[in-house]
Amino acid sequence: MQLNKNSALERLSTLGMDDMPVIEYEPKYCKLDADWFKKYSALRREFMSSLTDSLEEIAFMNLPQNEFINLVMGHALPDNLSIRFRIPLIWGGELSTNNMFLCWTFPHSQNLDRFIIEQSDAKTVYLPNPEKKVYLTTHTGGGGDGGNATSDRLSQIAFASMAGRGNE
Repeated sequence: MQLNKNSALERLSTLGMDDMPVIEYEPKYCKLDADWFKKYSALRREFMSSLTDSLEEIAFMNLPQNEFINLVMGHALPDNLSIRFRIPLIWGGELSTNNMFLCWTFPHSQNLDRFIIEQSDAKTVYLPNPEKKVYLTTHTGGGGDGGNATSDRLSQIAFASMAGRGNE
């Protein structure tokens, strides 16, 4: 289906992501290197480690403390979180951390897959391009059950852990 920018934004809105910016892109189909997954696995850890500049957004996800720490230390991706490519590799996207963002698997990543697949036969596609490394809808931006204190506490825990001081 060929969309224009307005119809792409409307479609994202129906998928619950009315604040997701898009970029217009002309897919350049390419073949992936045989070792792409090995490179991706290493890059995934690098991306997760780079999330230390996104602690506030991650805190709003209300992850358990151990999952929060493991994520920003690059050790493990918690369940129901996905690392996505802004431009899919098969369409010419780069295998780099600048081409990645983090979001909930359900519903966001699954809905983004649906959104992209719907455009698979189009000459020009509109791809999700959140402003930050972590995508949370504005509906999530107010924090979870713990409010701002949760964000502050998780940020303190993460900084203390990265500094090697443990839970102070």
